[in-house]
Amino acid sequence: MSVSEFALGAMMFGAGGNPDHDESVRIIHTALDAGINFVDTADIYSRGESEEIVGRALKGRRDDVVLATKFALPMGPDANQAGGSPRWIKRAVEDSLRRLDTDYIDLYQMHRPDHHTDIDETLSALTDLVRSGKVRAIGSSAFPVELIVEAQWSADRHGHRRFLTEQPKYSILNRTIEAAVLPTAQRYGMGILTYGPLSSGWLSGRTDPTKGHRAGGVGARLFDLTVPGNQAKVEAVGQLTQLAAEAGMPLTHLATAFVRSHPAVTSVLIGPRKPEHLDDLLAGSDVVLSEDVLDRIDDIVPPGTELNPADNFFAEPPAIADKRLRRR
Repeated sequence: MSVSEFALGAMMFGAGGNPDHDESVRIIHTALDAGINFVDTADIYSRGESEEIVGRALKGRRDDVVLATKFALPMGPDANQAGGSPRWIKRAVEDSLRRLDTDYIDLYQMHRPDHHTDIDETLSALTDLVRSGKVRAIGSSAFPVELIVEAQWSADRHGHRRFLTEQPKYSILNRTIEAAVLPTAQRYGMGILTYGPLSSGWLSGRTDPTKGHRAGGVGARLFDLTVPGNQAKVEAVGQLTQLAAEAGMPLTHLATAFVRSHPAVTSVLIGPRKPEHLDDLLAGSDVVLSEDVLDRIDDIVPPGTELNPADNFFAEPPAIADKRLRRR
């Protein structure tokens, strides 16, 4: 499957972002008309509402779109309504197919690792979905490098379909995946579908990025200026804003062009909440950064580094979270 360099992320469609279904559908249609052929959503986005909006928008256009969704994050209070167990996967895919109003999913991704389920069991269940025709390909999202390798080895040893893609967070302000995730994915021939190029709004070009849509609720910790990492982001954003102005482009174009410039990146997920957000990002789809600009970005945020470790959203593995596993 070939996908456009920009992919439309649907996290902002529904109660968690834009509750106007008609406007959200128009945003999707605008993206498709502009040449984007890849739409990515997840069951957890607005508790299925995003999938329903995407399904409505793709009526009559489904065969022209590479459609991706995700599973594994909790969809209810029951402990069995999450994770990578065969039991949950078989239910989750049927729920997503119903909400998306489609017979098949092009790319079905495991949203986060499940440390309580053997990856062999997960891959076995996902392989069954591919063989049944309900899913065309499978991928992972926000997997640390050691689990990416383990999944590849498990698929090879047991004859399962392997994860063909990884969806990591990647922006100028969060470059940790450059050290191991991206080169490992390249060695295994995996597609990389990055999300968060604007770093949750820090690189949106707003006068005060800490006052944006995501600055409240659970996202508040990403903008708390008492956190040293967030203070470092304020300084970096100031320098990047000046660099973008000197290069003759908005900060948003600098940010997305930076992510696209990495040879491992297949497609950059953009997640507009409003039509004007999409219009701005589409206007920068052809921007190519010079070596000088890329070198100056490296000076501001060195390769392979992150300014605030809390930005990664990685769940603590049981070996760290459970003290009983760290003490005799």
